[in-house]
Amino acid sequence: MSQPVQPPNQPQQPYGGQPVDGNPYAAGPGASAPAAPTGNPYGDQPPAPTGNPYGEQPPASTGNPFGNPQGQPAPFGGGAPFAPAPPASPVRNGLAIGVLVAFGAAIVASIVYGVLLGSIEREFGYAAIGVGFLVGFAAAKLGGANPVTIAAAAVFSVGAIYFGQLIGYAMVMADAAQVSFSEVFLNHFDTVTRVWKEEADFMRYVFIALGAIAAIGGAKKAS
Repeated sequence: MSQPVQPPNQPQQPYGGQPVDGNPYAAGPGASAPAAPTGNPYGDQPPAPTGNPYGEQPPASTGNPFGNPQGQPAPFGGGAPFAPAPPASPVRNGLAIGVLVAFGAAIVASIVYGVLLGSIEREFGYAAIGVGFLVGFAAAKLGGANPVTIAAAAVFSVGAIYFGQLIGYAMVMADAAQVSFSEVFLNHFDTVTRVWKEEADFMRYVFIALGAIAAIGGAKKAS
């Protein structure tokens, strides 16, 4: 009987062995299997860091984050941020109060002085001194006797005497014309001032000046 012819150049098993249990890459009989890898499969790596992974960090601050802990300089190169505004100067506040009081007292005194002149229908010069004294005393009593307050009181007292006399003239003229005071004072104010200038004499200006001097005296008296 004839033998079957073996095909030439039979394929060799890879890696010099026969397949074992269906694994074509396993070693053949008698060959030692490769050892299983141990340790870190990725080679020598540095050990995992321990503790704070972000390195040395300063401890968290407590209390006011904008303060100056442990003598360290404040951020942004200066003192503490958001510094409160300095309080207003008491001298400035007193000056403003004194000027406002002098102005208010001058308005009140001019009305009272004008009503007095219009009621008696004659000029009462010495009342001008009382007007100036009242303005200066009130201004210095509430605002302090500083030079600005005293000067404002003297100026406002002159205006108070002048407008007080105009009020008195308007009252007399309204009574003579049988019309209202507001009509004469508002609608014919130029006539009132013209009559005042025509009848003004030397003593009237003297009493106006004395009123300013009385304002200075009243301010010093209040202090």
